[in-house]
Amino acid sequence: MPELRKDPIVGRWIIISTERAKRPTDFVAKPEAKRGGFCPFCPGNEDKTPPEIMAYRDNGTQPNTTGWRMRVVSNKFPALMTEGDLNRAGDGIYDKMGGIGAHEVIIETPDHELTLSTMPLSGVINVLYAYKERLIDLKRDQRLRYVMIFKNHGEAAGASLEHPHSQLIALPIVPKRVREELFGSKNYFEYKERCLFCDIIRQEIEREIRMIEETDYFIAISPFAPRFPFETWIMPKIHKAAFENLSDNELSSLAVILQNTLKRIDKILNFPAYNFVIHSAPFHDSQSESYHYHIEIMPKLTKVAGFEWGTGFYINPMPPELAAKYLREEGLVAETQPLAI
Repeated sequence: MPELRKDPIVGRWIIISTERAKRPTDFVAKPEAKRGGFCPFCPGNEDKTPPEIMAYRDNGTQPNTTGWRMRVVSNKFPALMTEGDLNRAGDGIYDKMGGIGAHEVIIETPDHELTLSTMPLSGVINVLYAYKERLIDLKRDQRLRYVMIFKNHGEAAGASLEHPHSQLIALPIVPKRVREELFGSKNYFEYKERCLFCDIIRQEIEREIRMIEETDYFIAISPFAPRFPFETWIMPKIHKAAFENLSDNELSSLAVILQNTLKRIDKILNFPAYNFVIHSAPFHDSQSESYHYHIEIMPKLTKVAGFEWGTGFYINPMPPELAAKYLREEGLVAETQPLAI
């Protein structure tokens, strides 16, 4: 019978619709057709993007030329701009401010055909290092309070270009979804004097039923109350509030479990479109005792429709225990050892 489950962090209820339960093959969509055409992110087209903000390059190569292994550039059509002032103001009962922030694109590899699941592990490490470096740099801007790092993979997930890339948007406010997590975890900490995320990790390791993979530093799980089929979270086992506080060893270990998780999803679901987001602590609270950074991966397998928009409930036809079993057993991949950058 169907089951209502409550997310312990934000208090959101979801419906596990067991009557609609399916096998992974029932979710496999027709592969997206290659779009072809001109790609501004491919080597040789560096002059078609804004200038590099940072890059990892072969020795002797110059900025904004070929010879790069990973590039970060400003988004050509940014959601927010770095120039200007916040100019916070009221308009009657309404609030507004200048659209100040940053919008950057992390071009993950020069190879148009690779993905985070198929590129060499050293490439995944490069991408994660770039995330960390950009967070540390943007943190210096006193106008900014938060950076959301995210990836849209595939047209169904909102990617406008096929070339492997992810994005970040720096904001002068903390997003509502993150504030909900901060509020829920702070209330838990004040009541129990323990981190809610750490308690979740301990329980998932102990019970194993939603566990997908565990390394020295991380776990990958199907969360207890997932919004979407095969939604997967990667969480650090050692308490850490902010992504930019990762050590080199932790970052290399994260590259392994992130790539393995994406390989599992690709194998089970035949290379689906997906989104992932990194939820990290706001800049002013990067040493929080109650918050815990994590990565949420959401394959695009179902559609959000009227009921979800109207209620905030999500209907998920795949119980997370079953999703974890499929990803853990049928999606088994050979673990790869961390490599130096």
